[in-house]
Amino acid sequence: MTHPQRKLGIIAGGGQIPALLVEKCKEKETEFVVLAIEGNADKSYFGNKCDFPCKWIRIGQAGTGFKYFADEAVKDVVMIGTIRRPSFFDLVPDLRTAAFFAKVGAKALGDDGILRALVKEIEADGMQVKGVHEVMPDILVKEGVLTKHKPSERDVADIKRGIEAALTLGKLDIGQAVIVQQGLVLGVEGIEGTDELIRRCKDYRRKGGGGVLVKLRKPEQDMRIDLPTIGPRSVERAHESGLEGIVVHAGNGLMVEEKETIALADKYKMFIMGVNPDEYIKEN
Repeated sequence: MTHPQRKLGIIAGGGQIPALLVEKCKEKETEFVVLAIEGNADKSYFGNKCDFPCKWIRIGQAGTGFKYFADEAVKDVVMIGTIRRPSFFDLVPDLRTAAFFAKVGAKALGDDGILRALVKEIEADGMQVKGVHEVMPDILVKEGVLTKHKPSERDVADIKRGIEAALTLGKLDIGQAVIVQQGLVLGVEGIEGTDELIRRCKDYRRKGGGGVLVKLRKPEQDMRIDLPTIGPRSVERAHESGLEGIVVHAGNGLMVEEKETIALADKYKMFIMGVNPDEYIKEN
């Protein structure tokens, strides 16, 4: 007995993953529609010439987006991609979104609070929120050293320190990433995102080399939303700032364009490593 296909609704932020997800849906012949977030989603891909159903909305028009999904009989929803800090205009709400913000109130504080509330709101409408890894399982970071270049003893100590700092940061629902060099935490990720963290930490580097970027899923983070992500651009930025390697939460983080990302790290003699945080701390 075959089951009817469930239509997928994609809420597309910035970065490459939304487009990769669309291509995967086309490949698997999964029926889908897209809500592209203005100021975030890639206009060159999701613009007027795209060959699939796509509606553009501001962040404040979530209610309009829900109605679009309902009209299109969407059953499953994936929220994927980066969202930059919105302007006042972006946040001007439609009526449904205004009611949502009023209901959420203080729960919207923190990176994940509003996302968890949004998941509940979507599912209250009879749709099911899924993680991108449920549609694209190959995108999850594998455990172990994934590059030819391996961490040095100094890197191992910095990785451990970075994991401890990132777990503490995550418990406070602040960010996912930290940069550590020679045992010192050079910076932690805030609302500015990982690229900006890497850029500003370049100015704080000490003489003598070393330096690692550690990105972990927050301890209470829902696997369906905002998982730590790296890709070729992450490697380029890390190399420009003189870092030795990148560490990501194995099975809980995403790697965009895995082959290209690893090849680029090999070119720069950097390491990329997927870790289980608790096990790594015990073993090192």
